[in-house]
Amino acid sequence: MLRWTIVALALANLLYYGWTQGLLGDTQGKQREPERLQAQLRPETVRLVTPPSSPPPSSNGSPSAPAPTPGSVTEPDTRCWVASGFSTAEAETLRNALTTTGLAASAWRIEEVRVPGRWIVYMGRFNPEQVARKKVELRELKVDFREVNIAAGPGLALGTFSTEEAAEQGLRDLARKGVRTARVEAERPETVSHVLRLPAVTDAQRAEVAGLGAALAGKPLQPCE
Repeated sequence: MLRWTIVALALANLLYYGWTQGLLGDTQGKQREPERLQAQLRPETVRLVTPPSSPPPSSNGSPSAPAPTPGSVTEPDTRCWVASGFSTAEAETLRNALTTTGLAASAWRIEEVRVPGRWIVYMGRFNPEQVARKKVELRELKVDFREVNIAAGPGLALGTFSTEEAAEQGLRDLARKGVRTARVEAERPETVSHVLRLPAVTDAQRAEVAGLGAALAGKPLQPCE
């Protein structure tokens, strides 16, 4: 009897040992493969990410253009305009009228344009018969000429020059060729005119200038070239 008691105790010890070591199965509810536990996701840290919404398509199927940035300002279209041919007195009248408009001083300017005088070596005043006779004489002297009709009367120009001094020198050169009755005359005096320039104005600003009426002296505003 004692022998069976000893055997029973030994078996009980063996079972207890096997139970504590997990040899009898997962009787303690413990995970036998800890690496799987470490690989598991932590559901409490998972978040759903919503992708950004796309802009609604336009009527042609393509995404609509982004809305303008609040506070942005679209610059109005501007153009350059000019009006020319003002005399000195007309330019002064126009300048005074422009200062009464709502245009900024930088929106307009009046420019002076000087056209230099022109001088000729002149023979005249001639009637048609005299012109024909002088042409023959000049051809014999091999001197170029052209017909003119200036303040001094109809005649022939034997040379054209931008200054009176250059014309005087031309007269001396012709004298050495045998020309005796020529003289220096102004074909066109120096002229001074003024131009109104609007470098960059809107249609409304141009209309305001065009509405100045008599101050424009009948000169039309035209697009800059």
